[in-house]
Amino acid sequence: MDEITNFRGEVTFSKGGPHDDDPASSLIVRVGKRVRKARERKGIPRRVLSETSQVSPRYLAQLEAGEGNISIGLLQRVATALDHRIEWLLGEDDPWDADALRVAEMYRSANSDVQQQVLETLSPKPNSELRAHRICLVGLRGAGKSTLGEMAGKALRMPFVELNREIEEQSGMPVAEVMALYGQEGYRKLEAQAISRVISTHNTMILAVAGGIVAAPDTYNLLLRNFHTVWLKTSPEEHMSRVQAQGDERPMAGNPEALNQLKSILASREILYEKAMAQIDTSGKTVNASLDELLAVFKERKFSIPKE
Repeated sequence: MDEITNFRGEVTFSKGGPHDDDPASSLIVRVGKRVRKARERKGIPRRVLSETSQVSPRYLAQLEAGEGNISIGLLQRVATALDHRIEWLLGEDDPWDADALRVAEMYRSANSDVQQQVLETLSPKPNSELRAHRICLVGLRGAGKSTLGEMAGKALRMPFVELNREIEEQSGMPVAEVMALYGQEGYRKLEAQAISRVISTHNTMILAVAGGIVAAPDTYNLLLRNFHTVWLKTSPEEHMSRVQAQGDERPMAGNPEALNQLKSILASREILYEKAMAQIDTSGKTVNASLDELLAVFKERKFSIPKE
């Protein structure tokens, strides 16, 4: 079987599978089994892993079946999306020994307070110090991130920042132009840089980020480590109606399947948004009611520094 190196430096096989007597074959099969096992243990559908790792579903299927090679760069994306170290997928020793699995299962079944205590115990630097009093609101457009973030900032006298505005200042152009000129990959790079910049310049702030940030594993994990995160959620119908009420017709313009597509996006990203430290459902609530609930979460979790 012939190997082909494409323009990205990724090695693939032109047809068939690797030879059984090829030492690389065992590695490919082992990595594929471990990726599949890690994905299944976390309950992550392949389409979700594809979105978060930015590796195609077809390529993931070949990888899990041990039928294709994979570049180190793409494997790193998959490992990050699965929240595993890449060496766990490559090493000869079983990364899922009994003790590690037992601890992992206990952590997953524990409530958020216990999980927080475990993280603070294991982390060389306290999470409270890493996150300072930085708060980030995540969720899809129309959930209320900008409206509630700005109102909460005024109520607590904390700076409110929209990450896309930071990106526009950094690039010198609107986000739409960034996407048109540099594509999704270029936007993601600017997004990661903007996150790093606000971390270095703000210890106290409320940040609102674009809904798709969860599809960039490295950036999203950086955000989760350095911000107290709150997922603002609402029903698909309210997501759509609120965006349209803001004068944005894009969700429905010429696309009768827009609502179904939005429901699919919400379903695929739910497991990622659930990594946030708290959730608030704004469905059917007034802005003031949602604000009161948000401020109560800040106070209860000691996310912010209320000013007298």
